[in-house]
Amino acid sequence: MKTVTIYTDGACSGNPGPGGWGAILMYGEHRKELSGGERQTTNNRMELSGVITALEALKEPCTVELYSDSKYVIDGLGKGWAKGWRARGWVKSDKKPALNPDLWSRLLDLTEYHTVHLHWVKGHAENEFNNRCDELAVAESQKYRESI
Repeated sequence: MKTVTIYTDGACSGNPGPGGWGAILMYGEHRKELSGGERQTTNNRMELSGVITALEALKEPCTVELYSDSKYVIDGLGKGWAKGWRARGWVKSDKKPALNPDLWSRLLDLTEYHTVHLHWVKGHAENEFNNRCDELAVAESQKYRESI
């Protein structure tokens, strides 16, 4: 199986507000940047969207080294929270509804197709790929902000 490295980030101008996400996929010497956004969204939805879109871009099952500065994404997957929410009908352990079940459902399906290793990185630090994803995400959110 191929090993692909993915960095992702999300941004939101206001929460909720105009948002964007950025992703970088790397395989060998190949590097691909992806980005997108929405007019009215939340930071967590953008964080999830970046990961989902990056994983959906892979054409075959891969081993993925996923880097994100989102504790929501890393802990939701790594600590099994999202699987628990799904098992309880998208209800959290405190009996409140889980947020973003549409995106979490897609992401969980993708993590069953790919072998995903999770890595948390400190945001806005010295990581060039995380910083580039942030630039992509902010640029996308600004496109929507300017059109309001």
